[in-house]
Amino acid sequence: MNILIAPDKFKGSLTALAAARAIADGIRRCLPTANLRELPLADGGEGTAAILTQATGGTLLTGRVNDALMRPISATYGVSGDGKTAFIEMAEASGLQRLHPSDYDPMRASTFGTGELIRQALERGVSAIVLCIGGSATNDGGTGMASALGVRFFDQQNQAMRPNGGNLVHIRRVDPSGLLPTVSTTTFRVACDVDNPLYGPLGAAYVYAAQKGATPDQLIHLDAGLRQLATVTDGLSHMVAHEPGSGAAGGLGFGARVFLKATLTPGFALVADYLHLRERIAESDLVITGEGRLDEQTLSGKVIRGLTQLAEPLQVPVVAFCGTLALTATQSRQLGVHFAQSILTGPMDLSTAMQQAPELLTEASQRLAQFISRMPLSSGQKTDSSR
Repeated sequence: MNILIAPDKFKGSLTALAAARAIADGIRRCLPTANLRELPLADGGEGTAAILTQATGGTLLTGRVNDALMRPISATYGVSGDGKTAFIEMAEASGLQRLHPSDYDPMRASTFGTGELIRQALERGVSAIVLCIGGSATNDGGTGMASALGVRFFDQQNQAMRPNGGNLVHIRRVDPSGLLPTVSTTTFRVACDVDNPLYGPLGAAYVYAAQKGATPDQLIHLDAGLRQLATVTDGLSHMVAHEPGSGAAGGLGFGARVFLKATLTPGFALVADYLHLRERIAESDLVITGEGRLDEQTLSGKVIRGLTQLAEPLQVPVVAFCGTLALTATQSRQLGVHFAQSILTGPMDLSTAMQQAPELLTEASQRLAQFISRMPLSSGQKTDSSR
């Protein structure tokens, strides 16, 4: 029997990688001869680089860069096994996760460190870079990233400046002549799941900057800075500022399009492509997935719904585990899940449940395997006639 184990993370308790291992451990206890393939999933956000690195037989590397407030830190990125592709999460360098909440400051924050990660990957000779841009602390339109890669920005006195969210309004000229030559020969794909334009009422500043620490007055200033950036880069941008996704990650979507000529792709679709997920599902008799909570939001979510949308036309059943199950049987069917179950066996406080999540998930998987072991299909491998 071919079983694909493809969970999302259980937020706060298990990474997708750890969840896949826990499920596999439980299945093997009762189905030792089953052919298990662990394929942890992500939506293009936190954990995506590690998942894609593992899936491609690659290596995680650590480099010294600057955080969003230009303080030196160590940050991790991945390189595929063939050395051709780098997987970078901008949050590793320029994300809120790197800052104490009291330090949130989109006026000062810069994506310079993200550019440093890209530079390090380019220096290793990669020909493609996947950039995941969730969780940003910035609102600089990707200018910091561009600056780290050699683009120069000048103010009204024609003085070179190091751009950040607060001083974008002073940019008068952009000189891309110093951009690393390898940028133009590298393919950039950006995992992006928002469709906001660069500026305006639905733009990067007004929609997202408040959660990064901006005051109401600063929102106005930050939005004006993004407008100015769009103006001074007009010869480069070709109306990119109005494209869906340009406002992602404080305008890093815009900067990636303008300076890197990147393609913006929905995060789950990008991950599914790299993992050859549809092909892996087609080879399977059963798919086991999971995440921390299954509820109404999951119906319009990215990972599990994206997975079931691939599995449904292939007629491959999907089982889902979760910590909290808040779906009716009808909603589970709408989600495309044949069977959904909480891993909890009785009342349990949240902290205990999260602490015991690996064991609980393994035990739930073992119970599923016991049930499967009594089914005729469990003794055989998938064939064309098994449909």
